[in-house]
Amino acid sequence: MPQKEITSLKPFLDKMADKYNQIGFIEHDPICIPHRFTKKQDIEIAGLFASALAWGQRKIIINKCRTLMEIMDSSPHDFILNYTKADLKQAEAFKHRTFNGRDLVYFFELLRHHYQNHSSLEAAFIPKSFSGNIEDALNYFRQYFFSLPHPERTRKHVASPDRKSACKRLNMYLRWMVRKDNAGVDFGLWTKIKPGMLVCPLDVHVNRVARYLGLIERSQTDWQAAVELTSRLKEFDANDPVKYDFALFGLGEEGVI
Repeated sequence: MPQKEITSLKPFLDKMADKYNQIGFIEHDPICIPHRFTKKQDIEIAGLFASALAWGQRKIIINKCRTLMEIMDSSPHDFILNYTKADLKQAEAFKHRTFNGRDLVYFFELLRHHYQNHSSLEAAFIPKSFSGNIEDALNYFRQYFFSLPHPERTRKHVASPDRKSACKRLNMYLRWMVRKDNAGVDFGLWTKIKPGMLVCPLDVHVNRVARYLGLIERSQTDWQAAVELTSRLKEFDANDPVKYDFALFGLGEEGVI
């Protein structure tokens, strides 16, 4: 991007990021679900489900996630470690769009397996030879997530770059877990993944606004488009490019652009 365009667009996006990265953002966004909790593992689990179910209208997503938290007795980590067959029977009735009870039960099983061996879900994103490349982290997570016997249909609910997906929901989840600032929206719980490593979640609003502003030239909306957008955002802030997710999403969601 030409230097003149960088210097003219950066102040605008910085201003918009500050405008939308506020506590008031939480109430109407799926991030309100993990914000119900204070225990690290509860936040991780609630956040994973809130991001996994984040397609469709935000109000419906939030209501479905609240129902799911009730199924988990509003104590996700304790539930994952101690659920019973009766609990699984109740969970089988859950449904959100194409995510159903069979998918949910496998998520429970994988999470139990993980938390019996690790204290944090961050470990599920860290390959042994992690160089800081989020593409490697997301590919590893999908491989790890389906390392137990699982329904084939459940695989569609976890994206990865090697399948050409933009990985919008997982990138959003990583933003929640990794970014930390004084605004109080994102949690900043994880330390092995740094904010500068993140890739911007490419949802419909972000995609439209980014293209309008000339931040994406690639015709497909895929992993490479998300990487292209993030590389442009790094020209504005190399250490925290994904803070501009707030600006791009907010401008699109409110219909400003």
